[in-house]
Amino acid sequence: MSETTSERALGLDALAISDRFRLLHFVRRDDHLAYLWILRAIDRLRAVHRVQVGVDDVAAVLQEFSSDYRDVPLLDDVTLRQRLDTLADDDRVLHRLDDVSRAGSLARYRNRQSVYQFTELGYRAFALLEDLLTVRVRDANLSRLAFSDILDDLRSLAEANRVGDGEQIHRRLTRLDGVMQDMSRRSAQFHVTLGEIVSSNETSQELFLRYKNALLSHMSDFMAELDRYLPRLESAVGEVQASGVATMLARAAEADDRPFLSRADRLADWERRWEALRGWFTTPAPGSAPVSEGTTTVAAGSGVAQLRAATRAAVSAVIALLRQLAEANRSGVNRSSELRHLAAWIAAVPDEDAAHALATAAFNLSSARHLGGAHDDEEQIPANRTWWDAPGVEVALTVFRTGRSAGPGVPQPVRADTGARAELRRRQMEEFTAEREAAAGLAETGPHGRLLSEPEARVLFRLLTKALEARTVISGRVSGGSGSDDTITLRLRPAEVGEVVQIPGGLLHLPGFSLEITPAVKRRPVGGRRG
Repeated sequence: MSETTSERALGLDALAISDRFRLLHFVRRDDHLAYLWILRAIDRLRAVHRVQVGVDDVAAVLQEFSSDYRDVPLLDDVTLRQRLDTLADDDRVLHRLDDVSRAGSLARYRNRQSVYQFTELGYRAFALLEDLLTVRVRDANLSRLAFSDILDDLRSLAEANRVGDGEQIHRRLTRLDGVMQDMSRRSAQFHVTLGEIVSSNETSQELFLRYKNALLSHMSDFMAELDRYLPRLESAVGEVQASGVATMLARAAEADDRPFLSRADRLADWERRWEALRGWFTTPAPGSAPVSEGTTTVAAGSGVAQLRAATRAAVSAVIALLRQLAEANRSGVNRSSELRHLAAWIAAVPDEDAAHALATAAFNLSSARHLGGAHDDEEQIPANRTWWDAPGVEVALTVFRTGRSAGPGVPQPVRADTGARAELRRRQMEEFTAEREAAAGLAETGPHGRLLSEPEARVLFRLLTKALEARTVISGRVSGGSGSDDTITLRLRPAEVGEVVQIPGGLLHLPGFSLEITPAVKRRPVGGRRG
């Protein structure tokens, strides 16, 4: 089955999408019906193989249409030519070509003799518009008769693949693709229409009750036909897969005669169509469990399973609506009676203010509350710009619903994350232990004649910073300093030859000072023991 319109549009950039939207600009003009009838006239000539048409040809068909339809516009040659030029130049629905052979005289030759024809995209846009205008809601139905055709095509496809008939493979795949598209479209249209009927408050009870039996019978027959054909269809898909899918798709691509696609593009297109077709009757995701419904097992997530679930839900909705209508008719209270009683109450009130108050309470109406605010950057908006043209301002949802400013809310409780605290404490203890071991190593071996480790370098930098901050100036000369912690003591002593210490990443030069690292002396507490 071919990809959907939204999936195909994903490959287009914004410029291409904008150009295609221009094809439908004529429907927004004031005289859009005149443009529509002009295109219908060109389509009528196209149906009889008159691809390129002139103004006289279009005018003749419009004259013919006017005898059957009252709203057909009869335009003069100048106005008709202007409309055709607009469809060609502005909307790009038509191609305009100059045909000198149509000029019968020099005067007509001097006046441009143009012929027009549909562009490919223009004709598709016109066809989509005609489909939209001609669709009828009552035509919606479930195509239960399509299952027998699908089964015959699948069996013929497997047989054609076994004998190597490429043309028959292409023919059967094309038919299957068309039948599946039609069934998908019909099913979607039927369920959407049924959903609108069930959920709409304006549904005519008489019309619904008149067709309820036919509707339930139609859905029941479709479900019975689906249950009867589903095992056969699943078996037929298995036969096609057993005959060799890769070989089948390669033969279909060879028999495909689309001239504007390469063989790789045709092969990819048929692979996508087959995967979509297979997904209707088999599991799309490997390993998913089947779904049992009654006596029939349906592949989970398949198109048939979704169609069956939607149809069963539709049957339940119709039965619920019938029950609701039956209860309303039995009790004598429905929407119409409620509205009549409300109208009688409003008419019986003493004054107009009371009538407005009663209608406001009944329909939950209230006065308009205009919300506004200041823009984040007021300088970007000129003072003379109206509120209609100015950009919008975000308004808090609380203000919109209640008319009151949003408060800070209830204070949230403090969450005690004991696990995070324990992890931080463990890391601190590891760092503290590593620094104590590094300090003990500095006190034992000293910093000279070796490369210090990272922890030892951190301890050295910390104590060196304390010692440099503790230096004093005596008689114009800088004396030494010291820095200590509970493990070691570092002293800076003045020296003629400076100190050089090897640290990770380079050398630390201390010109005019030497280093001395000794274990820290623990002081005893002052005072005697209290007896």
